[in-house]
Amino acid sequence: MDEEESGYRWQSGYEKTWEALKETQEGALETSSIELAAKASRRQALLRKVGNVRLGIMRHMYIVIDASDCMSEQELKPTRLRCTTKLLERFVDEYFDQNPISQLGIIVTKDKKAQKIIDLGSNQKKILDAIQKVHDLQCFGEPSLQNSIELVLDQLKGMPQHTSKEILIVFGSLTSCDPAEISETVQKLKKNGIRVSVIGLAAEVRICKYISRETNGDYGVIIDEHHFEQLIMTQIEPPIAGTTTESTLVKMGFPGSGKKIDIGLGEAQPDPSSMLAMCLCHLDDPFHCKISMSGYTCPQCGARYCDLPVECRICRLTLVSAPHLARSYHHLFPLPSFMEREKNDYDSSCNSCLKSFKAAEEEKYVYVCSKCDSIFCYDCDMFLHDTLHTCPGCAKYRECSGQTMED
Repeated sequence: MDEEESGYRWQSGYEKTWEALKETQEGALETSSIELAAKASRRQALLRKVGNVRLGIMRHMYIVIDASDCMSEQELKPTRLRCTTKLLERFVDEYFDQNPISQLGIIVTKDKKAQKIIDLGSNQKKILDAIQKVHDLQCFGEPSLQNSIELVLDQLKGMPQHTSKEILIVFGSLTSCDPAEISETVQKLKKNGIRVSVIGLAAEVRICKYISRETNGDYGVIIDEHHFEQLIMTQIEPPIAGTTTESTLVKMGFPGSGKKIDIGLGEAQPDPSSMLAMCLCHLDDPFHCKISMSGYTCPQCGARYCDLPVECRICRLTLVSAPHLARSYHHLFPLPSFMEREKNDYDSSCNSCLKSFKAAEEEKYVYVCSKCDSIFCYDCDMFLHDTLHTCPGCAKYRECSGQTMED
């Protein structure tokens, strides 16, 4: 075997990494072009966030993964399919963190067929286990866009009209083997208000672009693994609600946690919700199904569950906790984008992490809140918009009684 082929394939991803570095006039090395591009794209994503719009907070999304023969190609390390499953694992974590009252399902297409791996659900562990099964699949045959979409249609067309119905397709092939005219399927998608977004791993495919455009979805073709991750993560934000989405009140239940309560008899008594019961979320798994006193009890029918949020299997009531609703709230009223400007001599330190701008020579720009004029570095700017969703400067002013930012 030649010396060039003796190493591992993943090592080729680090060849000539010095070419991504550039020396400044002062002799310092600038950040790699990949990181600069990632920063620019994230800033553009923040600028696209718009408040006072109607969003689909309760989302029902199916991810369709191409597992055909082309997904065994190795331009993404180690293969297209394994790179896809690795990124989807990160996506699932972020998806449920930002959309706690939403649901997710997995479908695989190969050999001209579509196979459902897991139904819609909010159990993050089960979904990650399903992705791991896809990770170990053997790639063969051709994909079928129409069979995959028709399978999702059967699952989503019965969903309530106040929910956001979405399909995310990760498509690596340049062809699709379909049994009939796919334009009829596209009309069904439009009629049911289902949004389809496609991420292409090879080249632009006209039918994928057509489906995305007709259903008001997104379509993009990856450049490299970093760009692939960016395209997937753009699907975390809830989409703008379509014209078919109805406005309605949604009944939700807030179950007890099974703690003891004081009923005025001198000693705390067991909460009725903490009585011995069988967990319904593990009925399909006999090895983990058990009778216990812990868990969350549906306030309407008394069914017991291990985790929240979940839809009750008995009465179909959505069971959530107050923090879940609070984490969905920030999508409706996002933190406004901070104004970017060049750093000057009067900017001493970041108002969040207290990092000195004079010591950080690589920081060329600072970010200013338009309401309280607080100054932040790039890392804090992204943290406040992606995780905290609150400006600490504005919060400080609100805490001061009798003071406003106008004063």
